[in-house]
Amino acid sequence: MTEIIKKSLRDSAFARWIALLLISATMFFAYMFVDILAPIANVLEIDFSWSPDTFGTVAGSEFILNVLGFLIIAGIILDRIGVRNSTLLAGSLMLIGSAIKFYGVSEAFNNGGFGHAFLNSFWTSFPASAKMACIGFAIFGCGVEMAGITVSKAIVKWFKGKELALAMGLEMSIARLGVFTVFIMSPKWAASGGVSTTVGIGALLLCIGFLTFCCYYLMDLKLDRQEKALETKEDEFKFSDLKQIFTSKAFLITAGLCVLFYASIFPFQKFAVGMLDSRLDDPPMLPNELFALFPIGAMILTPFLGFFLDFRGKGATMLIGGALLMTICHTIFALTPDAAFTFPVALSAIILLGVSFSLVPASLWPSIPKLIDEKILGSAYATIFWIQNIGLMLVPILIGNVLKATNKGVDITAGGTYNYTTAMLVFASFGVMALLLGIWLKAEDKKKGYGLELPNKKK
Repeated sequence: MTEIIKKSLRDSAFARWIALLLISATMFFAYMFVDILAPIANVLEIDFSWSPDTFGTVAGSEFILNVLGFLIIAGIILDRIGVRNSTLLAGSLMLIGSAIKFYGVSEAFNNGGFGHAFLNSFWTSFPASAKMACIGFAIFGCGVEMAGITVSKAIVKWFKGKELALAMGLEMSIARLGVFTVFIMSPKWAASGGVSTTVGIGALLLCIGFLTFCCYYLMDLKLDRQEKALETKEDEFKFSDLKQIFTSKAFLITAGLCVLFYASIFPFQKFAVGMLDSRLDDPPMLPNELFALFPIGAMILTPFLGFFLDFRGKGATMLIGGALLMTICHTIFALTPDAAFTFPVALSAIILLGVSFSLVPASLWPSIPKLIDEKILGSAYATIFWIQNIGLMLVPILIGNVLKATNKGVDITAGGTYNYTTAMLVFASFGVMALLLGIWLKAEDKKKGYGLELPNKKK
């Protein structure tokens, strides 16, 4: 009987990787839906009268409920009810939110459907379709961010002391494959069926993602039954334990680095295709296809970096390197003169960004368990996601307004193009601040001995 307890499902390599595949599949579809409108921003401006600041506001709405407190609550829920129950809750929220967003851009709504007259009766400069999309995207955002912290804790649960960074790297790679897929497919779906068809396909794919979460639920249930005898009272969640999160200097530095780095990545994805389209003259690839190379590069590199981190360490150093490369990339986009901004230059910058987006996430997320006890790990991930969400909510709105303010008189529907110099300098400034925090974190690790530079895999 003792042998059965010691050898649980997580000790089977096959079972561990199947569990990872199931939760990663859900995140693949979730990441597709996050950026499903990003490659067709110009179509939205023409068909729905969404100006850059409108588009930025819709993009930022994904995070508003999380910033208002849902993510903190989600982390506590995760620590209280466990991983498997949280997967179903997160998946349900994603489905509900995606359905509402689809309704917002559908003909049924925009031809006077339920709620249109009410939403059109106030703030008339902001289209009713955008308002409904914001409502749906905000609910979806609660689900996808809760899914993110749940998946992170699930991977720690199954891979702690084993191939933790590699597993996290592979999960992120599969999720980024979703970004690549949507940047390639979204314009094609829009060209054949319009914006509503594009969003509808994304919502249907999330149904498949919900089913993979259901399959994971069953595996997690079996694992918990096997390891029930190992649970102890002192490992149970207590609200008083949360003070550890807010009193850890290293954790708060990491959270600051996280929000600055991701504020230069995910909001940039919303505007990247428009930026490339405005700057490149007759490139050999369409702007959406060119930018799709960014997540592919990150997808390929991240597992290798995770493997390196598991066996060799150097997590803090990787954070610094990633922040430096990201700063260089956005500086190239901002300051390269138009005559010198050729396709090879743009491609090189995107490759740098892909490497950066491999270095930082591959080392950031596996480092959190070294800073925070596992019993409050869900709350810790929720807190760092919450801080991150503040940036992800505000930065798209900021960039949208910067574009509008620096491009007065430009009419994109008449063939005009926006100037993105100031917007790219904003992204570059975030990179500089992230770099400084990375240096501070490495110094703090050297002083306190958190083990951020040490391998994850126990010998």
